Amino acid sequence: MKLSKKGEYALRALIDLGIAAEVGRPLVQVSELAEKERISIKFLEQIMQLLKEEGFVESQRGKFGGYRLAGPAAKITVGSVVRVIDGPLAPIGCVSHSAYEKCSCPDEEHCGLRMLMLDVRNAIAGILDRYSLADVVEVTLRKMRRDEVPLPFSQALVPGRAACQVSARSLDLPDLKPVAGLLSQLFPDYSI
Repeated sequence: MKLSKKGEYALRALIDLGIAAEVGRPLVQVSELAEKERISIKFLEQIMQLLKEEGFVESQRGKFGGYRLAGPAAKITVGSVVRVIDGPLAPIGCVSHSAYEKCSCPDEEHCGLRMLMLDVRNAIAGILDRYSLADVVEVTLRKMRRDEVPLPFSQALVPGRAACQVSARSLDLPDLKPVAGLLSQLFPDYSI
């Protein structure tokens, strides 16, 4: 399984919509998402339309319209988004649940490669299905607050409104060690 650019951009847009919801922004325009993520607006519009058709987001038309998550971020797993955008998680067709394809192996039941790829598929699915969009949003916001980075889509970034800096100290959050994978710190049972 390789995450395509389309899959990557879809996940980044959903995470941004989750962050926007957490900081009190009910709608975000596609142009804002595209600018923040440095993504082509036309490509992102296509992705957002697909996410809308699949029930992940809702849109509202008009001058103050935009996109929002269609339901709670806690109900959207990363795995479900990846499957919709990029298809099955299995590295080969003969281990896929949703898109099984008979392989060219003469003895599929005793094929060592198939057994190995089944473990790979299960590991990938286990991780992607374990974490919801809400989990990723929480980790992202905690790290931004810890590093005192202005939160995207917050009042602090809206012209003409008073800045509202939020830091880890003001929220009394525990200090997190600066590591690449914060999931392992936030979720003690996180392991591959």
